[in-house]
Amino acid sequence: MAFTPVDYNPYDFANRRHIGPSPSEMDEMLKAVGVASLDELIDQTVPASIRQSVPLGWAPLSEHELLARMRAVAGRNKVMTSLIGQGYYGTVTPPAIQRNILENPAWYTAYTPYQPEIAQGRLEALLNYQTMIADLTGLPVANASLLDEATAAAEAMAMAERVAKSKARGFFVDHGCHPQTIAVIKTRALPLGIEVIVGAPEAMEADKVFGAIFQYPGTHGHVTDFTNEINYLHDNKAIAVVATDLLALTLLKEPGAMGADIAIGSSQRFGVPMGYGGPHAAFMSCRDDLKRAMPGRIVGVSIDARGNKAYRLSLQTREQHIRREKATSNVCTAQALLAVMASFYAVFHGPKGLRAIAERVHFLTNRLARALKAAGAKVSPKAFFDTITVEVGVGQAGIMAAARAEGLNFRKVGHDRVGITLDETTDEKVLIRVLRAFGIDGVPPHRATLGFPEAMLRETEYLTHPVFHMNRAESEMMRYMRRLSDRDLALDRAMIPLGSCTMKLNAAAEMMPITWPEFGSLHPFAPADQALGYREAIEDLTAKLCEVTGYDAFSMQPNSGAQGEYAGLLTIQAYHRARGDMHRNICLIPVSAHGTNPASAQMAGMQVVVVKSAPNGDVDLDDFRQKAEAAGENLAACMITYPSTHGVFEETVKEICKITHDFGGQVYLDGANMNALVGLVKPGEIGSDVSHLNLHKTFAIPHGGGGPGMGPIGVKAHLAPFLPGHSEQGTDGAVSAAPFGSASILLISWAYCLMMGGSGLTQATRVAILNANYIAARLTGSYPILFMGNRGRVAHECILDTRPFAEVGVTVDDIAKRLVDNGFHAPTMSWPVAGTLMVEPTESETKAEIDRFITALLAIRAEIQAVEKGEISAEDSPLRHAPHTVEDLVADWTRKYPREQGCFPPGAFRVDKYWPPVGRVDNVFGDRNLVCTCPPLEDYLAAAE
Repeated sequence: MAFTPVDYNPYDFANRRHIGPSPSEMDEMLKAVGVASLDELIDQTVPASIRQSVPLGWAPLSEHELLARMRAVAGRNKVMTSLIGQGYYGTVTPPAIQRNILENPAWYTAYTPYQPEIAQGRLEALLNYQTMIADLTGLPVANASLLDEATAAAEAMAMAERVAKSKARGFFVDHGCHPQTIAVIKTRALPLGIEVIVGAPEAMEADKVFGAIFQYPGTHGHVTDFTNEINYLHDNKAIAVVATDLLALTLLKEPGAMGADIAIGSSQRFGVPMGYGGPHAAFMSCRDDLKRAMPGRIVGVSIDARGNKAYRLSLQTREQHIRREKATSNVCTAQALLAVMASFYAVFHGPKGLRAIAERVHFLTNRLARALKAAGAKVSPKAFFDTITVEVGVGQAGIMAAARAEGLNFRKVGHDRVGITLDETTDEKVLIRVLRAFGIDGVPPHRATLGFPEAMLRETEYLTHPVFHMNRAESEMMRYMRRLSDRDLALDRAMIPLGSCTMKLNAAAEMMPITWPEFGSLHPFAPADQALGYREAIEDLTAKLCEVTGYDAFSMQPNSGAQGEYAGLLTIQAYHRARGDMHRNICLIPVSAHGTNPASAQMAGMQVVVVKSAPNGDVDLDDFRQKAEAAGENLAACMITYPSTHGVFEETVKEICKITHDFGGQVYLDGANMNALVGLVKPGEIGSDVSHLNLHKTFAIPHGGGGPGMGPIGVKAHLAPFLPGHSEQGTDGAVSAAPFGSASILLISWAYCLMMGGSGLTQATRVAILNANYIAARLTGSYPILFMGNRGRVAHECILDTRPFAEVGVTVDDIAKRLVDNGFHAPTMSWPVAGTLMVEPTESETKAEIDRFITALLAIRAEIQAVEKGEISAEDSPLRHAPHTVEDLVADWTRKYPREQGCFPPGAFRVDKYWPPVGRVDNVFGDRNLVCTCPPLEDYLAAAE
């Protein structure tokens, strides 16, 4: 028999690892869809008039080739001991947290916990985070994290304006705030007509402002009690915000004790690497009476159907997707994964451990200050925690160079000073090197003396809850993390078929480099010649994204999709202003748009005009044209999503772009559905001027239980001069704290592009469309498919219309919760159409998993039919009692359907079945009885009894 070599390539990452269905499985799926080939399906789905003519060109790397490339690029970064401070610190990530949280797909592949029954582990960890923030800041309510410290400060300003009783239009900013914070506040204030007043706190005129923000400790180290300034603000009906540092608050008087209304900051130094700027979890806490005005997500405590304690996201009516253009914030992404890391850091160390770390940092700083003063240096401030500033006069350049020769980075302050910030990683060897840079030998002996007045010492307890007093043996920590992850349903267990959210594979090879010190240990404001590896990665990723989208330039700064929307609209507004078109302020937005779209437009100072949808779900072209004509020379922009939010390729997209341009507006194309375009359609070639890309969707950054995210914006050449700048680069318009946002996770998307290659990315898009059409074809006849294109095809997602079932009492909630019994996360519920399910399988799901999902939905449809036929009422059916827990399984069974049917429905695994830890959660109870910090231990005991 003649020898025939195999044609199988085991190193073909795109087709063997990332894309789920095998070639033979695709053939079976294509038959079910009713087409002869994948090419035929794409031709029927994507309008020929918008298809790109040139394929994506770069060749793929195998996993081992990628890691070798990454090692070489990492080697171009120079890891120095960073003493720059300015809100970013060296920290020690406990290996148990790195391995069991950051590197664990059970944590990093989970989705936002909107379905609480399958997210109890994440929710508990985030409740721990909120408790930690509330305790340390001395304010009773905290959210489950924001994007970074600078944007949290801008959010606090907007919140202050909303709740202040003062009618003034000014906002005071302490000149001791970090420069990047001041810059982002100014960016946010400009379109809202807020006057930002930067100055010394003692010079503040409280009657001219609705609020103020103070940095504590200050950017140059000053430890100041702001009680008098805060009282002055309150006397004038204004709001006081304190930007603070969590480690310092284990020693220093907390903001709540000063009377602060809001506290914000970053939890980065609680075990999260700097990563050249992120991702890091920012925090916000506030007075209890302000909680309904606070942006972001809040984890609260409720009960389930059996009365057991259950966690959930609370007060969701505050959020942008509900308030739309009336929202004061467009926050749609938290930094959940990083908040979880920070919360476990506090659990790992406990209050005594955190206090010990803080004391060690402070006493080392004191020793450094004493040594410098003894040598005749002029050191400020008089009261400090971990940061000092040294006057060096004309010798500044020499001192900075001497520090670099010692492997140190100081902060350049003005023309005659250097700043030095110590952190958890500092030891005596570092002190010796610092002093050598100043020409000083030796270091003073340890002395436990304070570098600030004793009156500034914290007097209140913190982290008193038992979770922060666990036995800290690593075995117990590891088991606690495992217990929490076991309560959750993430991509490592099952498909998460969320429409618009693109829960695809986050490959291990893509994730590995972010924990390498060459990437993780860089300060975002390190000298550019120390970050050449990052520069190479970011420039190559930018080039590839330009090729994918047809845009000419990108800004990598926005660190969420919603922030990308905001940055893109600001870019459009800056373009109009440069042309003298100050009057252009109207933004046309379809009624089906993401909730962040109108919120972002409002934040950018635009007036939102809503455009109707046609009966088939497309943008109503006649209504769009009429409203563009009515806006006339005042038209600034339109915001559209393509493929549409309804999951189809609209044939009129070019016409929409043309109408907008005819009236002088710019087209913002929301990149949320880019997973249906890559390699097939370039937004920049069909008339769009700017888009954000959700890298945590299309380009494989994991969702992390609700963040991190990245939303870089691409623009055509005429908008490129107006992209966000950054204070560290001497330009204005920053939207994030760091120049490249959450830079370390850009490496994930770059690795994804490198391993997929241009052809692999294109094939991924094609298979995503196949998977969605396969589901639509298999479910047609059982569930109405709400919207389809002109040739009967959906894009990469499809909407199942469950509204008819409400006639017999079956709700979309019932179907979503019943899917949990089958071992699935529910699709996107009631968006973009109330009472529907939007399904997106992504290209990463295998045929077997998709078939299991279809089996589950068909079984649910059979249960609905039983209700329709009168065989059982909706109230008595397994649909209404879902999800079923182990407690339900072992309890006395009095229900009107078999135990087997309730607990082991078709599609569910029997050996590896996922059991939700709680039954259906009572949302109303949770909002009426808001508890958003860890309940006392006796509450847990009561629930257990």
